[in-house]
Amino acid sequence: MNPLSIPSPSDNSLISIGAFDIKWYAICIVTGILAAWLIADRRYRAKGGSSDSFTVIAFWAVIFGIIGGRLYHVITDYQLYFGPGRNPWEAFNLRAGGLGIWGAIALGAVGAWIGTRREGVRLLPVGDALAPALLVAQAIGRFGNWFNQELFGGPTDLPWGLEIDAAHMPAGYAPGTTFHPTFAYEALWCLAGAVLLLWLERRFNLVAGQCFAAYIMVYTAGRFWIEMLRIDPANTILGLRLNVWTAMLTFALGATLLVALRQRYQKDPEVNSISLPGAVDASTAESGDAVENDEEEQNPEGGAESLATLSANSADTVNESNL
Repeated sequence: MNPLSIPSPSDNSLISIGAFDIKWYAICIVTGILAAWLIADRRYRAKGGSSDSFTVIAFWAVIFGIIGGRLYHVITDYQLYFGPGRNPWEAFNLRAGGLGIWGAIALGAVGAWIGTRREGVRLLPVGDALAPALLVAQAIGRFGNWFNQELFGGPTDLPWGLEIDAAHMPAGYAPGTTFHPTFAYEALWCLAGAVLLLWLERRFNLVAGQCFAAYIMVYTAGRFWIEMLRIDPANTILGLRLNVWTAMLTFALGATLLVALRQRYQKDPEVNSISLPGAVDASTAESGDAVENDEEEQNPEGGAESLATLSANSADTVNESNL
């Protein structure tokens, strides 16, 4: 055994009491979401938004993202949940793992769109605020695969090979075989990608949405070659894993967006503004209402006087118009 190899975890549960347990996989996912939330919130405020507004948007994005991620996994790996000897109810068991990033991004974007509509802000700048934060979240979430001892690559003699215990060892491999730690490859790729996105923002005058388009390209480029290393069972098309095809198509979509957004918005600086024309985010509106209420409480007669003055002015206007 190589002394530098990555050991397999001793347990995939943080707490286990009878039928109740908290999986490390879930801890990794939640930690990733929280990290992304903090990073994106800071970037959103730097663009002129408020934390309250971002909370609404993030809430919708997270809920839809989790639903989308699970749906994609269940649909593309349906044989794990449906058919002879399978329990369909396991499709709802998120603690056991199984979230497809493609579905999470797709429905998460729908959730973010709903949130932006409610808050009166533009979707594209919000996507830019989220882009590097999403890569950090994905890097943290991948450690859930290590705890579950799943989704690793083929055998390797490299010093950083991943150890797999006997209970999770794929059939046909001798005890002591080490495998490519694809979870670590993807985590490092995502962290490097987050740094790259931050550099691109500082180096180039990106228009709204281009940072998110670059995120799509960065992630899918890494997912393409990492997916080619994996040996877990997967549905294939023309000999290639389904996720390889998805990565290629999504990369092309990201590249198209990168170019199209530049061509459409490079002469429209307003598109980088997070607020829609004439829109006021909910938190600002609430603050304004609070100030008005405070003023009325401090000077209760002021409101009546203003109303009386307005009525008198209106009457004068009417009389003058009759002359």
